[in-house]
Order: sequence, then C-alpha cells, then structure tokens
Amino acid sequence: MTRVLVVRQDNLGDVLLAGPCVRAVAAGASHVTLLAGPHGRAAGELLPGVDDLITWRAPWIDPEPPPVTASDTGAFVELVRSRSFDRALILTSFHQSPLPLALLLRQAGVPWIGAISEDYPGSLLDLRHRVDGDPPEAVRMLSLAEAAGYSLPPDDHGALALRRPLPNVSRLTGGGPYVVVHPAASVPARQPSPAWTHRAVRALSADGYRVIVTGAPGEAHLTVGVAGTSAVHLGGRTSLAELAAVLSGAQVVVAPNTGPAHLAAAAGTPVVSLFAPVVPAARWAPYGVPVVMLGDQRAPCRDSRARVCPVPGHPCLDAIDPADVCRAVAELGAVTAPRTAITSAL
Repeated sequence: MTRVLVVRQDNLGDVLLAGPCVRAVAAGASHVTLLAGPHGRAAGELLPGVDDLITWRAPWIDPEPPPVTASDTGAFVELVRSRSFDRALILTSFHQSPLPLALLLRQAGVPWIGAISEDYPGSLLDLRHRVDGDPPEAVRMLSLAEAAGYSLPPDDHGALALRRPLPNVSRLTGGGPYVVVHPAASVPARQPSPAWTHRAVRALSADGYRVIVTGAPGEAHLTVGVAGTSAVHLGGRTSLAELAAVLSGAQVVVAPNTGPAHLAAAAGTPVVSLFAPVVPAARWAPYGVPVVMLGDQRAPCRDSRARVCPVPGHPCLDAIDPADVCRAVAELGAVTAPRTAITSAL
C-alpha cells in the first residue's frame, strides 16, 4: 500500500475530469493526496477518493502565472518532501508538459513518477505514457492510472462523480422541476453573448420550463441580465458544493464549455452543451451523461484555442436558434440519467 500524489493544476472542470483516474488510484493506494491549483481546489474537495489536498500555483500552468522564484519553488519542494510520497502521477492536458513539475518532485525525493509526455523525459519520469487518438480527457487521464497499475473497482461506473451527500438547497431552488442555464465560461470565446443567452432563457420559460440561472459571484453582472424576469437568479449565491446540488436537482443543464458543465456531468445531470470549437469537443464535451451538443463545430475558430472570439458576431454560438435549445432540453428531459451516488469522507 502506498501514498500517492495525484496532480491536476488547472481549472474546476479539469479537476472534475480527473475523477475516474483519482478513484482508480484510490482503489489501490493507502492514501491519495491531490495537488491542485487555486482555481481547481474547490473541485478537488468534491472528488471521491481524495484523502487530502495541497494547493500550489504552478507558474507554467496558471493563467495568471506568478514569477518563478527560488523561495517559492523551494518551499514547495520542502512541503512535498515532508509528505513522504511513494509515487506521483502528473495529469496534464495535451498542450502542457509534466516535466517542470517532475523535476521539482524529483528534488523533493519522490521515488516514482508517471505522466503522459510527448517530450523526452530523461530521468524525470519512471513511466512515460503515450495516448493514441483523441479520447475524452477523462479517459486519457484514466489511461495513465491504468498504465501505472491502478484500475477502477468492478462496481465503479467510470463516469464523473461527486462526494455525497450534497447540501440541501431547496431554499434556493424552491419546489418543482427546473432547468438550469449557466451562461458563463472561463474565457469569453467559449460562452454565448448575454443577449443570446437571455433569449434562450425566455424561450425556455415560454415553453413552460422553470429556469434557474447560476453563476459565480464575479459573474453577477452577466447572470442578472440573463435571468431578467423570466428566471430565478442564483448568480453568486452558492458555494461550489451548493452549485453542485442545484445542478444535481435539475432536469437538464444548459451551459457552454465550462467547469459547471462538468460539474453537472459529475452530478449525473444531462447537459445541453453550447460548445465553441476553439478546443476539440471530442476531448472536452461533458463526459458520462446524456448530452446534446449545439454550436457550429466547423466554424473558423476551430481548434484555435482562442480566448476571445476571432470571428465577428461569435457565430459558432450566437447563431444557435433558441428553439433548438428548447428541443434539446425536451429530448434530454425524457432521458433518465444515472445519478452518481459515491460517498466518501474527506
């Protein structure tokens, strides 16, 4: 039995997609620590299989990277050394390198390190894993755990999952069924315009759905306008765990490519994915639940990884007919999605 450090240092959605990998490691290790960045830690707190967390802002991963200093990296190395890990698995996206972190973990005395790496790792990695094709990100990360000798238990569904129970949010959602619309994404290129989302909310309301609009505290200026008088406004009123509970209780969630779309998938709720093709949908679409994907996947911004839409009018998303959103919600509402119920204590 071993103490394993599992690393995923990106945003909320990236950490949630690491869930199956984490659970596979937890099934074969005595203790699992998750190393997350500040933007993903809250998601790590919701992952089954995580015994404790370390937070560190990696200068080569964080979207607002801190300067590289000997004092910062030195303090991190000493923290890792003090935990006496037997193994580490470094999870990264295809465009990121695990090698800077592997170097620091070697300096911290971690004796065995595995990662997916296209670059020659020298003595930095004991397991240099390769992945063919373009699998979903959750499958890609799980394959690293499997290559390291870990596997999901036979009764594990292999989808995303959350720790249960989630908070009681009935005071926020009220009674009766509802559809959630989450309008924001971490970068503007991945979200529809506020005017378009407001039209979609009104169309859903006109079709008889009770709509709840969600968002982070910093997105209240967006969510208030999107909700208008047609929806219940919960923007900025929930913790991440409470947001997970709101999404878990929804019939369907309508969201762009953003962390809460993956949070909905982890809660077992079907998703209407408003997916801008700046990154591949094959990798980043909501995983493990029924999904209807809307958005022009052949738009000129395809695979550009643009943070701001390079095409006037944002046609890949703003050209979606709100009536198509209503049809997708009706289609998914008729599907009984499995509700994940993995329980684990942090």
